[in-house]
Amino acid sequence: MNIDERNEYIFHRIETAYKTLEAAKLLSDNGYYNSAINRLYYAVFYAVNALLVRSEVYAQSHSGVKSQFSLLFIKSGKLDKKFGKLLAQLYDWRQKGDYENLYDFSAESVTSLFQPVHEMISAIENELIHSQ
Repeated sequence: MNIDERNEYIFHRIETAYKTLEAAKLLSDNGYYNSAINRLYYAVFYAVNALLVRSEVYAQSHSGVKSQFSLLFIKSGKLDKKFGKLLAQLYDWRQKGDYENLYDFSAESVTSLFQPVHEMISAIENELIHSQ
């Protein structure tokens, strides 16, 4: 991927992260809490993926994205530890909501995540702007 392709990909991923956050809100507002958790996870995943691509790191799996993000941006102190914890929580909750048929998230558990997810996407976008 050349620099122009990388920049286009990064821009698209951040834009998709914000749109996916909006989709999560619509799902939550209509009582689809498990689906909202899925979308919240993917909103963060897209933003983290953009950050990794900026660093020319191309993870092959979701767990690879999670571990590379932790190594390069959380443990290094570039981003707050709370974002590493949020990604891990959303990853676990998405797995639970998608694959455990008898588990349903509550309105309270989902709505409390919107502000931290938005904050994380914004922090990643800021990091992307300052790392150019």
